[in-house]
Amino acid sequence: MTVAGLTVAGCGDNGESGDPRGGRPSTSPSPSRIDSSPDQEEQMKIRIVIGDQRFEATIVNSAAGRDLIAQLPLTIDMVDHGSVEKTGPLPAPLSLDGQPDGADPDVGDVGYYAPGNDLVLYYGDQSYYPGIVIIGRLDGDAAGRIADLKGAVTATVETRAG
Repeated sequence: MTVAGLTVAGCGDNGESGDPRGGRPSTSPSPSRIDSSPDQEEQMKIRIVIGDQRFEATIVNSAAGRDLIAQLPLTIDMVDHGSVEKTGPLPAPLSLDGQPDGADPDVGDVGYYAPGNDLVLYYGDQSYYPGIVIIGRLDGDAAGRIADLKGAVTATVETRAG
């Protein structure tokens, strides 16, 4: 399945004026973090292929994480947003059941930006923003390698056994 490339409003702040999302909150609520609570102990692995590079990520067993896994495999056209993230539209929304109103993702997190229905790969510093859901974590040095990929990319996302 191929998802057509779209210009999307991601969730990073590129510091330019005219950002349609407005300003950032001045205080950051407690961020949503991947934890080891009993309902999130089981995790799922995915593979992300961009060009000749392969990345792996661990997706948390949450409603949003399960919804993402159910949509795989996918090919997603992703744009660079604010020099901190790659964002690309998913074919269907992910469940927000049990998720906080927003999050403060870390470098290396895999996220979902609910207002734009985007899968997000964070490779730079992004502060708290409403609508962000942390759904997983890139493995190893993937965030740094993704940061080296300039501009728009096409990512194939699939499940990985084990």
